[in-house]
Amino acid sequence: MSRSCEGRLPVPELTIAQWLFGSAAALMVGMSKTGIPGMGILVVNLLVLGFGGWESVGLMLPMLIFGDLFAVVWYKRHADWKMLVRLLPWIVIGLAIGFVALKIIGQNDQSKLWMNPIIGSLVLLMLVFHLLEKKLGSWLTGKSGAGLTGVAAGFTTTVSNAAGPIMSIFLTAQRFPKEQFMGTIAWYFFTINLMKVPLFALQNDMLTRYSLLVDVCLFPGILIGVFIGKWIFTRIPQKLFTGTILTLAGIGAAHLVIDNVIKLLR
Repeated sequence: MSRSCEGRLPVPELTIAQWLFGSAAALMVGMSKTGIPGMGILVVNLLVLGFGGWESVGLMLPMLIFGDLFAVVWYKRHADWKMLVRLLPWIVIGLAIGFVALKIIGQNDQSKLWMNPIIGSLVLLMLVFHLLEKKLGSWLTGKSGAGLTGVAAGFTTTVSNAAGPIMSIFLTAQRFPKEQFMGTIAWYFFTINLMKVPLFALQNDMLTRYSLLVDVCLFPGILIGVFIGKWIFTRIPQKLFTGTILTLAGIGAAHLVIDNVIKLLR
């Protein structure tokens, strides 16, 4: 049995919960790309709840790329290209490590239960370094901070599409104005997400006809989200913008740690 997406595209039958979680995730993808970047970590959790760990990774990538298109068009002139070039070699290394990790763990959700708390702990550690930089020094703004951030972001974006908080904390530490922040992170994710397409295509059952058709059905939610995000962005003060990003990064990372540890202990 199949349903049609707006009467045209057939997709496998989905439960009401899957449509609700998928639609909420789509709206948040749009908002995170053009207004509140830290919301991206919540998208990961919603898609996992609706579709499971392995399926959600492949399902999310086209959604992210669709949102990226609006972000790069609206914020392209504000990008810090020197910062992107500085990060790129380290990100490629992280992508390679993540690809190898995916080949090893495959569709083993149990392995992801161990990996997600590690990712969440890394984000929390970066957040602590950033918040205590007056006492610990501006480590994140140096060469070692850029290198480790690039590798961590490349790895996490490959294995779980959860690099948003890592990049958000790193760019916040650079004291970028919100426009420069959005332009830089928009081009970063657009470039990296396109690079991930062939990597994901090489993984069995990650990018499928099923996932792509579901993505198409969810695109209207992303479209609504990008305009809501843009509306919020033009009205949110710099201090609130920065505080919201850091708060959401912390909440998302804590959820990755606590939720997966609870599952492991069951």
